[in-house]
Amino acid sequence: MTARSSSRGRLSRSADFERVYRHGRSSANRHLVVYAFPTGSAGTPRLGMSVSRKVGDAVERNQIKRLLREAFAAARGELAEGQDVVVVARPAAGELASREGLRGVEASLRELLAKTAGGASQGGERQDLQAAPGEAP
Repeated sequence: MTARSSSRGRLSRSADFERVYRHGRSSANRHLVVYAFPTGSAGTPRLGMSVSRKVGDAVERNQIKRLLREAFAAARGELAEGQDVVVVARPAAGELASREGLRGVEASLRELLAKTAGGASQGGERQDLQAAPGEAP
């Protein structure tokens, strides 16, 4: 068994999260909010997650985190190198995970990554967090 290292593609320091929140681009839908910030380094994209107790009990929160990590790993190849991404699960994420599973979480995450991380290297403007017309907030 190998020891876990800090280079496994995750954000863990509070300062890293704060930098992504303050300076990154953001986009949201009913289930998730995604913040993306280009670090300028040549490393692989890193993921940070925030899943509050409003989402559900510990079992449900851990299930959502596992699904988000798996969905991010599948979408990692589409991201530019050096991206820091923070995903915030909204309370409706639990409903999505139980109804559609990995496919639903992955589709929701890919949609938001295309809006934020796909264009994050072109400018640091912050997108509006309002849901698109026709979507429930």
